Amino acid sequence: MTVPHPLALSRADLIETRHLIAGQWCPGLQADRAPLAVHDPADLSLNATVPDGGAADARAALEAAQAAWPAWKALPARERAAILKRWNDLIVAHQEDLGRLISREQGKPLAEGRGEVLYAASYVEWFAEQATRANGEVIPTPALAAGCTVVAKPAEDTPLTALALARLAQEAGLPAGVLNLVTASRERTPEVVDVWLADERVRKISFTGSTPVGRHLARESASTLKKLSLELGGNAPFIVFEDADLDAAVEGLMVAKFRNGGQTCVCPNRVYVQSAVHDAFVNKLVARVAALQVGPASEPGSQIGPMINERAVAKIERHVQDAVAKGALVRTGGQRLRRADAPGAAYYAPTVLTDAQPDMECACEETFGPVVPVSRFETEAEVLALANGTPYGLAAYFYSQNPARIWRVGEALDCGIVGINEGALAAEAAPFGGVKASGYGREGSVHGLDDYQHIKYLCQGGLG
Repeated sequence: MTVPHPLALSRADLIETRHLIAGQWCPGLQADRAPLAVHDPADLSLNATVPDGGAADARAALEAAQAAWPAWKALPARERAAILKRWNDLIVAHQEDLGRLISREQGKPLAEGRGEVLYAASYVEWFAEQATRANGEVIPTPALAAGCTVVAKPAEDTPLTALALARLAQEAGLPAGVLNLVTASRERTPEVVDVWLADERVRKISFTGSTPVGRHLARESASTLKKLSLELGGNAPFIVFEDADLDAAVEGLMVAKFRNGGQTCVCPNRVYVQSAVHDAFVNKLVARVAALQVGPASEPGSQIGPMINERAVAKIERHVQDAVAKGALVRTGGQRLRRADAPGAAYYAPTVLTDAQPDMECACEETFGPVVPVSRFETEAEVLALANGTPYGLAAYFYSQNPARIWRVGEALDCGIVGINEGALAAEAAPFGGVKASGYGREGSVHGLDDYQHIKYLCQGGLG
């Protein structure tokens, strides 16, 4: 007897396992290749297999997008917006199934999976509405709403949610060829992406991922002068001043750090606490972190799921071991967790380290896991130098009740996003993006339109 998955979907057809090219779901043109397996990180069970695409698939997707572009860009903005609004409605209507799918392929707790669905849908709704907002002019919106057609490659570990969203886009009435998805393994990804990088018909690239890959994309697209939006790595500081509300600061750190088990680009990577309140803050934080429940999304009480894969947990272990070797103290956690029902799954205990130093790997690299290294500081000038002393500049957080300090520190932090007495930063109406090695371009807000627009000046002389 087949036992249903504990996070089974009510609509099984949302688990799509093929490329989407020219409006057709297809197995891929490299039929001789082994498929790409998509595992549930909670227990390493197989969710599905998808095609391991290559250059031929990438070219076919590009040809489909090019063929669909004239009709799509000629469609009135209101009609494009109507399709996107229907897509938003379908995403919201399928929140439970999509949330379950996110949790199954990514590992995050189900409540977070459900929340991520609504967060994603809010961007679709926002930019659909931007197309018809009257500010004295008609404003085109990013990507699909702006009249662009799209070729995309989902992350190799988590392609199923992207494919499910594409199926709902079809149901909303998105014409064939406007959105094309090609799945590929980590090894085959360069083969797919290089086709798009080299082709002049691809006018814009949007990428979320590591800084080294972002640099590669910038170099390889230079010959065709593509526009780029790069949301890259982070190394976010979280600063607690002596005049902070400590309870609020602890809660803000819990929200910012432990969402998705610390696997977000804006999660705090370095925590600085002023000496006068350091011990009190750490005691409160350790109590909260030690109480976090770790387990699969199928367990209702789970607050921290597994890491996405073995590479991720190996990096966390390396960072913690390096910190301890250099003098850090483990206040809670500090080890990999083994489950009898899933011995190979990549769980790691939520961890607090104190006496963290700037030369530790966890201060120099993005850990991308549930580890909080805490450092003590004395003065505002000292902590600003520490916070800004990194090549990255995506997000930063600080807690203070002093209005003068709030303006001073907010201005001084060298990053694209600052959370002031707030642990949740992202919203569809706010500009999201970084500076320095964290990339450029913005998602969300009216500023998110800029990367999908060209300014065109028409100068006409007299007639006759």
